[in-house]
Amino acid sequence: MAAMSDIIVPPPADSGDRVAVVAPASGAASRYPHVLDRGLETLRERFDLQPVEYPTTRKDDDWLYDHPEARARDIEAAFRDPDIGAVLATIGGNDQVRVLKHLDADVLREHPTRFLGTSDNTHLHSLLWRAGIVSYYGGTVMTDLAAAGGVFEYTAEHVRRALFDEHLGVVGSSEEFSDHDRDWNDPDALAEPLEREPNPGWTWRGGDEPADGRVWGGCLEVVDTVLAADRTMPPLEALDGAVLLLETSEELPGEGEIQRVLLGLGERGVLGAVDAVIHGRAKARNPFEDPGPEARAEYRETQAELVAELVAEYNPDAPVVGNFDVGHTHPVVPVPVGGRCVVDPGAERVAFPAFEG
Repeated sequence: MAAMSDIIVPPPADSGDRVAVVAPASGAASRYPHVLDRGLETLRERFDLQPVEYPTTRKDDDWLYDHPEARARDIEAAFRDPDIGAVLATIGGNDQVRVLKHLDADVLREHPTRFLGTSDNTHLHSLLWRAGIVSYYGGTVMTDLAAAGGVFEYTAEHVRRALFDEHLGVVGSSEEFSDHDRDWNDPDALAEPLEREPNPGWTWRGGDEPADGRVWGGCLEVVDTVLAADRTMPPLEALDGAVLLLETSEELPGEGEIQRVLLGLGERGVLGAVDAVIHGRAKARNPFEDPGPEARAEYRETQAELVAELVAEYNPDAPVVGNFDVGHTHPVVPVPVGGRCVVDPGAERVAFPAFEG
């Protein structure tokens, strides 16, 4: 477990760099190669980077499930390569927890490289957290960078910071958002812009004391697996004063599931240890279920209130920043997991600055 003074922020990438594209979580690139190609084009055209596909990148789900060690070897190889400026996940998934036992965290720490990914990649973020390496929860190739109608400008701006800047700095809320999905089975549909809605901005609930600590967390459903498997869960004392990141996926978890995960975090002592919570805007529809705009707004609000209530049950002094641009909706900030975060309720300000000293 790295001490605060030993935290490594991997060096930024440079324009023209080669960047690794890996599939540590699922084989969606095999089913939707045109979506991956769209994200790779974004890397080349918008960011002037040279994406390098690793051997598992386009393998299908069955092959990847049967070869978790191959996924681990790709991750390690990408980190080891001195010519690779960053490592990006194709997409999330469901079984990355099975890859962890094949990864050598010492190799990753010896060759720190910026990693970007969301959802099931919460597992890899947590492993990197324990190794003392800052990583970025966002910038997934097939979702954030291959968004139908083009990558959101807000996303592009903050992915650029995550790739090329020393630190993310102060961030603000987006002006509009979307949780709309186009049909990936129809390549032509990806040319049509996603439906967008005005963004009401962040919400502030809970305590009013500023917080300043390392970020830990990710997708709430995957955090549940992190707790259960206990392969990369930080010890409680390491989370003292941390900032907890939580957001939910396109599986649209109900109140009962969210409550169970948060009760687990509460009874384990995590909610009482952290000094603040960042809660991502909830995705309220998916390609198979769209309850309509009013029901979607109600789902988001109900989830936000539930998260704030359960955090307050264990830690009434912790501020909860809701409707944050992170996770499974558009646009996103690639939040630096393991990095420093300052949450100031009085100024309604969130920043990801350098570590002091």
